[in-house]
Amino acid sequence: MGTRASTGRLCVTARIAGIAGMAAAMALGIAGGTVLLGAGGLDGPQPPVSRLPEGTIVPRGLSDAEKVFLQQNPNYFSNQMGSKRAAPPTGPVECAAEYEPMDGIFMSWESFTPTLNEMAKLVTTIGNANVYMVVDTASEQTSATTSMTNAEVNMTRVKFYIKTTDTVWIRDYGPRYIYEGNVRAIVDHTYNRPRPLDDALNVWLGGQRKEEVYDVGLVHGGGNYHLNALDKSYCTRLINNENTGLTELQIHDKWLANQAVDTHFFDPFPNSLDSTQHLDMWMQVYADNKVMISDWPVTGGDMTTVDGICDNAAIYMANQGYTVNRVPAREVSNVHYTYTNVVICNDLIIVPSYTNSTMDNAGYNAQALNAWQTANPAKTCIAVNGQPVVTSAGVFHCIMMHVPANRGGANPVAYLRTPNGGDTYTPDTNLDIRWITDDDVSVSNVDLLLSLDGGDTYPITLASATADDGSHTWTIPNYYTHHARIKVIARDASGNTGFDASDADFAIAGACPADFDLTGFADTDDYDAFIEAFEAGTLNADIDGSGFVDLDDFDAFVDYFEAGC
Repeated sequence: MGTRASTGRLCVTARIAGIAGMAAAMALGIAGGTVLLGAGGLDGPQPPVSRLPEGTIVPRGLSDAEKVFLQQNPNYFSNQMGSKRAAPPTGPVECAAEYEPMDGIFMSWESFTPTLNEMAKLVTTIGNANVYMVVDTASEQTSATTSMTNAEVNMTRVKFYIKTTDTVWIRDYGPRYIYEGNVRAIVDHTYNRPRPLDDALNVWLGGQRKEEVYDVGLVHGGGNYHLNALDKSYCTRLINNENTGLTELQIHDKWLANQAVDTHFFDPFPNSLDSTQHLDMWMQVYADNKVMISDWPVTGGDMTTVDGICDNAAIYMANQGYTVNRVPAREVSNVHYTYTNVVICNDLIIVPSYTNSTMDNAGYNAQALNAWQTANPAKTCIAVNGQPVVTSAGVFHCIMMHVPANRGGANPVAYLRTPNGGDTYTPDTNLDIRWITDDDVSVSNVDLLLSLDGGDTYPITLASATADDGSHTWTIPNYYTHHARIKVIARDASGNTGFDASDADFAIAGACPADFDLTGFADTDDYDAFIEAFEAGTLNADIDGSGFVDLDDFDAFVDYFEAGC
């Protein structure tokens, strides 16, 4: 079984010729884990990656062949963006920080499989999290299962998604998670590489995982981005060059609208040192007000330039109230060696180390691990060999993507989209009740309830154990109220529940309850008719909609009658 992505910087002609990467490292064996199947396929001009056979080297940065393709297909990125959902979330929105509680890590089984094995072992044990592994085919799942099992990965925490991708660099194209009303949702972007199978992953995953997917409206690579849990985010001005039709303020506002973050833009590294120009190669936010930034003990040429960029960033972050810690960085033989490109997963931090003699002999591996452990004394920091990955312009952060924890824990959560208050609805018209849900496993069904007293009680059931498909068409009954609310209750297979309700009252403009005999106005005849029904206990005297007749109904009728509705 071959792989598609790179372990080193080989020339373009060799890549296009289809030289195998790490195919020999793949083992055959039995299948395991949970399987979700998806289709691949391309329409229109096929970029170089998608034409290459399995096993061809694909770097993290643009290959020369991809540059030529983009010159020949200048509308490629705009065409990709046009195929995605554009509406921003309705909120409230919080963007998940990497150091917050995590449910799991996404990876793509395309290359560096020994490294993926080691990461998966640590994530599923010390990291106490799941691994969501994307594989191209069922046979590749079989191979991956055997390989991870032999590497002592906790396979009970591994779940497979069968969906063809182009490359291993899932940080750049994979799902960026937000919480929308405590429900996880995905904010997508157009991958800044002509790799359409990668670019299609997030929309497909949203369908599989029943998660909303929003398009931020930017061409972007996810490694050029960090944020904290206090709504501050950071990138380099690579993003400006990728979105030349937008101003920096417009880029800022797209992230603000979709992720509720205030973004600061740093100058990028020169391309000659780092072909990706991504922020994660020299900076990592690891707490609300703590950051790790590269320092360059050896300068000269480009290293002097990037040392200045890092120093200026450290000054800026310190002025913003951050505790700034530094780790060494070097360029050796055209390879950017970094110790900020780490994986944070709950109480685990995976830190790269390198077998390159310059890095090892200088003691940088030990310095970096000590810096991370000192800065995070409550976490377990573990060094893993990053040499096979770093020569392709990335390390561990580049080949994984975070999945935050369900905020309800073992209980479902829900977010009611509509009706959410403030509107007036007419009886006998249809209203779409819309919601989204989340759970640590899955939501089985939902109940929809109606309140007529501003949410004090929900006596009226509109739907019971209905499908969790996000929408229910409700024909509005002939109620008269200014204090209606809807509640959605989500239920999982274990009977755990969670709910959300309208944030404010909405009105139903039905017949006035004081016009009990429906003559069009309220008079003593209505009063007499109500008293007769009330004394008989007939349900048409249930003015407050509680399902039974009591003194609350009498008080409600008198209030309506005296007010004349």
